Amino acid sequence: MKKNTLKLLAVAFLISTTAVVFQSCSDDDDDEIVVTNPGTGAASDPNNFKGEIKSGETVTLDPSKLYKLTGALAVKAGGTLVIPAGTRIEASGGTSAYITVEQDGKIMANGTATNPIVMTSPNPTPGSWGGLVICGKAPINKGTSATAEVGNATYGGTNASDNSGVIKYVRIEYAGAIYQADKEFNGLSLFGVGNGTVIDNVSLINGSDDGIEFFGGTVNVSNIISVGNEDDAFDWTEGWNGTATNIYTKRRASGVGNRGIEADNNSNNNDANPRSNPTIKNATFIGGTVGAENDAIKLRVGTHGILDNIVLSNWSTGINVEHDASVSYFNGGGKITNIKFDTNVTTKASLKSSTGAPVTASATLFTENASATGAGSGTATPTWAAGWAGI
Repeated sequence: MKKNTLKLLAVAFLISTTAVVFQSCSDDDDDEIVVTNPGTGAASDPNNFKGEIKSGETVTLDPSKLYKLTGALAVKAGGTLVIPAGTRIEASGGTSAYITVEQDGKIMANGTATNPIVMTSPNPTPGSWGGLVICGKAPINKGTSATAEVGNATYGGTNASDNSGVIKYVRIEYAGAIYQADKEFNGLSLFGVGNGTVIDNVSLINGSDDGIEFFGGTVNVSNIISVGNEDDAFDWTEGWNGTATNIYTKRRASGVGNRGIEADNNSNNNDANPRSNPTIKNATFIGGTVGAENDAIKLRVGTHGILDNIVLSNWSTGINVEHDASVSYFNGGGKITNIKFDTNVTTKASLKSSTGAPVTASATLFTENASATGAGSGTATPTWAAGWAGI
């Protein structure tokens, strides 16, 4: 959208909740942005930012203020949280501090390349807060609906085009935690999120669990950075069907962290539908050659998918496929193409059946391409991440 002159829309009411609203458009942002804090509800005290945004409420943050997330913030059905470019949210309190957007709630987080939104912590340590959780109404294979691991919000449904809002040019730092065996916070957790949701240019830095994880849904993402997280960089399960374009991930050099991709369908029923079947295109996965679970790409428990133009560097195993339902699909060939094993990949591919028995990789399991560019610049930081991503 062409850059427009800043427009001011002011409506004054003789009540205590007077609000002033600004709207602007720029080359980096095609959506209207409301830029002043209404001074009511969950945002009434920037030093104690938490609570609920209820149906009919639109809470708009003021980018000139620092918001201190001190507990859980829930955007309920019919509520909207608007976060303009340049807004900074600092969270503390460990897993008690996180943001959840529930079904039929919306987040409008519109940063720009020169003025990103930053969600971080004053304590620069992985696991300092719970991260961002989005729950939509798109299909999953865990049931018609389910309850999210954190926040106890319902997710899943039948609306593939469900819209939870916009997340653009957002950096999430020091989030994520494992506080029970089956309950984990990630940097960005996407539960049954539909493809009406826009997720573009998002950076997940130094988290304590996965950088980004998809629990079913149909959402598409692009320009994703996942660096320095202590578990998997990019994770999907429960029937995710979407596309991911331009992905750049990097494990800590110390060996802390696990896989580049961990990909599942359903561990209880490997053939559950909708089956996980995303398209991953233009991706770079950089490992550390030491530490546990040192796989660049792990495809298991029935996931399908298409992977193309992938650069792998510094991994014990490049492509690891497990369980019959995934092995038979990928070993047939044509699903993993244009792979560049850049440096220090000890084993290019490993396959195991559901019983754990080794399976011989077919000659067509993957195709190599020494000219593959991955996220855009091979193992170097992609140009599209410059200035906003925090790496």
